[in-house]
Amino acid sequence: QVQLVESGGGLVQAGGSLRLSCATSGIIFSDYHMAWYREAPGQSRDLVAQIERAGSRKYADSVKGRFTISRDNAKSSVDLQMNSLKPEDTAVYYCRASRGLVNYWGQGTQVTVSS
Repeated sequence: QVQLVESGGGLVQAGGSLRLSCATSGIIFSDYHMAWYREAPGQSRDLVAQIERAGSRKYADSVKGRFTISRDNAKSSVDLQMNSLKPEDTAVYYCRASRGLVNYWGQGTQVTVSS
């Protein structure tokens, strides 16, 4: 059974930091591209950051220079370090594992940034 479990969300003031983690099981982690998405109320689920199997990274323009995605193949986990948080970063953050047409999602973790 495949599981992706996010943790690390919470309430933080603008300018603060949070570190999200996604622990996976049931997949060969090193075979999968990993990504973080977010979904704000009434909005679509958008890509925040992606790290490919080989380690190349991609970021949404809105988070470049503030967020860093990393993966640990030995622990089958992917993290998202979020610095200089803004109120517009408020959303539910989801972890995704993808390989070809196969996608797995976590249940999401809420991040709320107060002004």
